[in-house]
Amino acid sequence: MPPRQRLSPSDRRAQLLSVGARLFAAHPYDDVLMEEIAEEAGVSRALLYRHFSSKHVLFAAVYQQAADQLLAETKLDPADSLVDQLIQGMDVHLDYFVANRHAVLAANRVLAGDPVIQTIMTNELDALRTRLLAVLPLADESTREAVSGVLKSWLVFVQVLCVDWLTQETCTRTQLRDVCIGAVLGALRPLLSEDLALDRQ
Repeated sequence: MPPRQRLSPSDRRAQLLSVGARLFAAHPYDDVLMEEIAEEAGVSRALLYRHFSSKHVLFAAVYQQAADQLLAETKLDPADSLVDQLIQGMDVHLDYFVANRHAVLAANRVLAGDPVIQTIMTNELDALRTRLLAVLPLADESTREAVSGVLKSWLVFVQVLCVDWLTQETCTRTQLRDVCIGAVLGALRPLLSEDLALDRQ
């Protein structure tokens, strides 16, 4: 065990989240042990459990932190073309999915249906949908409702497709990204008055 460092409660929590994130990314969820996390962090199991009462609680905190970071790194700038914005957002998420394959599969497969994890994912998808609605050329409220429904379904489609791809890479990463972007462009085109917004620049 590494020598124990004196840290403030907030710094200790951040350290434990960092160690947890690293181990959940490197190993399947069932193979990660709280004892191993404590050892990696150089703390006692009792201290670890004071911060996180179970492996599930720690994983949820790790996944919430990741969702917050992904939202922060997803730049939807109206000055850019819609395609450029979608590419940037997809690349940010695919970077995380590839680097944290085990964590993503844990959230979507091992813990599928878990209300805490599902809430984290739903909140992130809702935030992404709200941001996309803000940069799209929407003629009126009825168009907004229609586009919102399309985006909600598309984001779930992307989530399912990317998780399947992490399990078995049936195409390249670039092809996966372009399939996802092509799907939403095709679905939105009939609903948007400014078709040029969908063209590649």
